Amino acid sequence: MVDVTTSDDDDLKALGYSAQFERSMSLWENFALGFTYLSPVVGVYSVFAIGMAAGGPPMIWWYLIAALGQMIVCLTFCEVVSQFPISGGLYPWCRRLVGKKWAWMAGWIYGWALFTSIAAVSAGAAPFVGPLLGFTTTPVTAGLLAIGLVVISTLTNLAGTRVLARVAMFGFICEILGAIVVGAFLLLFHRHQPIGVIFNTFGIVKSGSYAPAFLGAAIVGLFTCYGFEACGDVAEETPNPGVAIPKAMKSTIYVGMSASIFVALALILSLPDVMGVITGRVANPIEDALNIAFGPIGAKAVVVVVLVSFLSCALSMQAAASRLVYAYARDEMVVASGWLSKVSEKHHVPMNALVLSGLIACAVLVLGMFFADAVNTIVSFAVVGIYAGFQMVVLGATFARGRGWQPHGRFHLGAWGWPVNLAGIAWGLSSIAIMLRPADGAPTWYASYGMALTFGAVIVSGLLYMALGRPYDRSDAPAGDAWLRRRPTGL
Repeated sequence: MVDVTTSDDDDLKALGYSAQFERSMSLWENFALGFTYLSPVVGVYSVFAIGMAAGGPPMIWWYLIAALGQMIVCLTFCEVVSQFPISGGLYPWCRRLVGKKWAWMAGWIYGWALFTSIAAVSAGAAPFVGPLLGFTTTPVTAGLLAIGLVVISTLTNLAGTRVLARVAMFGFICEILGAIVVGAFLLLFHRHQPIGVIFNTFGIVKSGSYAPAFLGAAIVGLFTCYGFEACGDVAEETPNPGVAIPKAMKSTIYVGMSASIFVALALILSLPDVMGVITGRVANPIEDALNIAFGPIGAKAVVVVVLVSFLSCALSMQAAASRLVYAYARDEMVVASGWLSKVSEKHHVPMNALVLSGLIACAVLVLGMFFADAVNTIVSFAVVGIYAGFQMVVLGATFARGRGWQPHGRFHLGAWGWPVNLAGIAWGLSSIAIMLRPADGAPTWYASYGMALTFGAVIVSGLLYMALGRPYDRSDAPAGDAWLRRRPTGL
């Protein structure tokens, strides 16, 4: 019998790399990593009030819209990772599909988006700790709590792939059970609204139409529906990755977004005062709904599950970020490559890359203690940066297909390749355009265009780094060779 791990490592060697990780993450654990990164609870709880204020109950349709759009992107990812199951995900995929420069910029944008995402998720957990422990958080205490979460995430990641996989699976079980139990309880015993409320705009009008308000609520779906790519970030730690990872990525969207819709629906239907949430009169609709439904003690139990979800989400994000940094460093695409590409002999994880990702997230959080407005602008870049990174893969796949690429992994789209790629481009560019719209009600012009300005700053700084340092040209690792690898007969 052929050893699967040996076969996988031979396949990796054929792609130009030697195995340094331990292939100990099962299909289910790989799925759990993607699910906890996507995290329905974190996604819904973080932006529920924002979405309701912007578009009212119909904002729930953005979860379905985002799920359908991102599934198109996911299918492209599945096709690429099936042929190139390499750690780091977006960066090595872009490297093989297009070339070194394109890959370097994709990794730069995606990397900064991940670092700020870790900070954003950690900061999002802090407000739930205060009610749990009975104190009011200040910017400083919230920052310290968030930094504590990053430290816990870093230490857990440093313990190895097996520990990461088990904690991710524990987080998945807690989150999915919590979502089902809490959602079902709210729907069965504390429902205040009819199902038709999800079509009721409550008279919200902007510029004479509901359409701008609905677009303003898009963040609820766009913020929630990513993370499935994390399954591919740990490709070298998963047995039979060409088969397992496409299954895990698709399942992440199926299960994760179904859970998101269920949680959001339960919360909307349990609101006694929908108009109060829209106007801001009800400042903390989720906290109020949980206290009414479960009482003070029960609500705290739910908050514990919520905090587990935030921790496992940060953990998965940091795992993804560290593998990206490692892949970058392995190809000598960044300063201190030798140090950042070091893999622990005991735990088989990129320990220095993990430490760096934790330190950058903590630095953002420290700034947030004193310059909250500036940091909010930086963190707002996270989502658009993720989507831009995704779009670079989809554009790269389209470019490679035009050059004659014939995908020959275990998962390939066949005749559907072109339509799926083009639909993915249309969806991705539309999503980015929606997110870069000027923010309504911002106090200053730069706050209104904060996301666009931050996004532009990341791109300009990356281009300057490329022009001055030429980091993309230091390695002879394979690049731009996807279309040179022909599909074997019979596939």
